[in-house]
Amino acid sequence: MQLTILLQEGSSLMSMLPILAMVVVFYFFMIRPQMQRQKKEKNFQSEISKGTKVVTSSGIHGKIVDVNESEGTVVVETGAGKIKFERSAISMDLTTKYNAPKK
Repeated sequence: MQLTILLQEGSSLMSMLPILAMVVVFYFFMIRPQMQRQKKEKNFQSEISKGTKVVTSSGIHGKIVDVNESEGTVVVETGAGKIKFERSAISMDLTTKYNAPKK
């Protein structure tokens, strides 16, 4: 009698194993890398300083001329003039590509 109960508990655990494995794989290949990327982006945006050439997420190229820490904004000088942006509007990926040495 006890043997059948143990076998039933073992089979229910074995049927849950593929689902648990999928959750673990999903976490390590999807969620964790995205969290690390967001952390890098946040650090990049907090380290922006005057004189840095940047590209916004909307594609505007310019140079930082003023940083307002209390508001979390930056003033970007573009060809059309000075524009005020939120720090979160500065794209790490686009800025890195823009500032990369030309081949």
